[in-house]
Amino acid sequence: MRIAGERVRRLRWVHTDRYVVAIEVEAVIPAEDPSEPCFEPEAVQLLREVEEHARLGDLNWLKRHGKVYEAVEAS
Repeated sequence: MRIAGERVRRLRWVHTDRYVVAIEVEAVIPAEDPSEPCFEPEAVQLLREVEEHARLGDLNWLKRHGKVYEAVEAS
């Protein structure tokens, strides 16, 4: 089901212990309530997949979908 409204791109940050991934997803500003953009199920599923791949350490997949930052140990 598609939500009616203006579609905008939003940068979301997915955090795990080892990685932070910046990914752009589509959000919708509904005409009925334009106070805050919301995400459709597909965008939420993509964010969940990003988190899962980050937890698994799948850098190749992550790099294809967003910008990846890796934590390093302090010396």
